[in-house]
Amino acid sequence: MKNTGLLHGIIAYALWGFFPIYWRLLQKVPAIELLGHRIGWSFLLLIVAILFMRQWNDFRSALNARTLRIYFIAAILIGVNWLTYVWAVNAGYILETSLGYFINPLLSVLMGVIFLRERLRSAQWIPVALAAVGVAYLTFAYGRLPWIALLLAFTFGFYGLTKKLAPLGSVFGLTLETGILFLPAVAYLGWAEANGSASFLHSGATPDLLMIGAGVVTTIPLLLFASAAKQIPLSMIGILQYLAPTIQFLIGVLVYKEPFDQSRLIGFSIVWLALVIFWVENYLASRETVAPLPVLSEK
Repeated sequence: MKNTGLLHGIIAYALWGFFPIYWRLLQKVPAIELLGHRIGWSFLLLIVAILFMRQWNDFRSALNARTLRIYFIAAILIGVNWLTYVWAVNAGYILETSLGYFINPLLSVLMGVIFLRERLRSAQWIPVALAAVGVAYLTFAYGRLPWIALLLAFTFGFYGLTKKLAPLGSVFGLTLETGILFLPAVAYLGWAEANGSASFLHSGATPDLLMIGAGVVTTIPLLLFASAAKQIPLSMIGILQYLAPTIQFLIGVLVYKEPFDQSRLIGFSIVWLALVIFWVENYLASRETVAPLPVLSEK
């Protein structure tokens, strides 16, 4: 069972890592139209999945005013995150998107301190400070604030913070989030069609299939991740989460030849060092907190 969970986790994060290649196949389609298709087809596919699993009544019974308020905020955050990501990938900023997801775990830790009053161990402040230094250095190297990376990190960080307060599981949660955004997405797609600016059904069979497939590439990794999260330790999930931005980084450098000069190498290396220290410190702390099993004496 654990091996199956690990395999599902690896596949989920690998698929997320290869996302840039998928979206680049739709480079001529405006990012906001891609967002509309991603939301629309994801929602429809998730509804089918819930019906197939015979969980529709469970989904409906979980809905109430508080749940809707929480997931409305989550929907806005994930919508902004998706739009930023798709636009950045197709505009040639894959490296900066990977940076956003590299620094996201450290930002999430800081959000826990600020909003949930969690306390950090003294050594945990070192990687958080290093990440800030790395971002500051990259700001100097870029000649501008790496706003794409920061916007992705902050929207996903606040999204994760919101989900900590959310009562639904990952599948039900994403169904509700895409459901909240479904009507605005369909309305925009309808407006684009009426305005003559829509790409869907006007760009050939391959782009049309890829736009429909946006729902599949969104939901499949989520379902695999949900399966993995139930079967493997959270510490292993923590290690796997770096697989996606690493693949994205390599795709940006090796496939799309995005510029990666010495100054960017230094900035990224500072962030990578912060992540290594963060992981090692967590690993050592977890070993120290594992209590020895009691010795049972015969009576």
